Amino acid sequence: MSRKPKPPQRGYGLTPWSKAFLLAVESTAEARKITKARSYFRDRVVIDLVVRSGQVKALVQGSQLDPFEVTITTGPADPATVLSLLRRQGKTDDLVAVTRGRQPETLGSLVIPAESSDIRVDCNCPDDSDRCIHLLAVSYELAAAIDKEPSTLLTMMGADLSLLLAHLRDDDADAESEATAPTPQMTEVDFYGDGRQMPALPHPPQLDVLSELDTTELSAALRRSGAAAMDVAQAVDELAELYARITR
Repeated sequence: MSRKPKPPQRGYGLTPWSKAFLLAVESTAEARKITKARSYFRDRVVIDLVVRSGQVKALVQGSQLDPFEVTITTGPADPATVLSLLRRQGKTDDLVAVTRGRQPETLGSLVIPAESSDIRVDCNCPDDSDRCIHLLAVSYELAAAIDKEPSTLLTMMGADLSLLLAHLRDDDADAESEATAPTPQMTEVDFYGDGRQMPALPHPPQLDVLSELDTTELSAALRRSGAAAMDVAQAVDELAELYARITR
């Protein structure tokens, strides 16, 4: 009697993005649960894995008759903020790199969960901990998917590649429109009715405050308050936008 052939061995966590994602997931997990979840991955008990913007759902066939339902929710990364930060660092080409299957470091640092608390989990199994075996098994399936298609990480973090590229095209179109728009002409107004000339406005030197000042302490303070990594980045970005509006 011939034995049933075993399915080919699969890997996970083979690329930088998936390794970083698993680091955040496993940092608070028990070693015995990690070991068991890895055997679940090898046995392919994770079924019906669905990755949507900011959320992942899956079924895990455990020891009971009915599979357990796992939901992973991440702190959504705002596509406009991610693109703004890429522009500031001159790394918008990272988006093109992802379409070619690469995992650029700068883009990854903006969307990969920085801490375990950035990943919220719900599973209907009896384990009340936030890192049950079923969640870990689903995480290994996600890591394998990220190894194969890096844009999976962007989707699960709420910054779909298609949205990022759309924002990039829209911003480029707006910039081109502003460049070709005619410059409005200033008209002189005699406020006092006596023909006196108003003094010219001063011309202070151009200064980007957030690039001149170290925002490390600000970011650290926001992180200590419990803010997620992307929320901190967005707050700093909004400060920069506000200053730009004031100076204009």
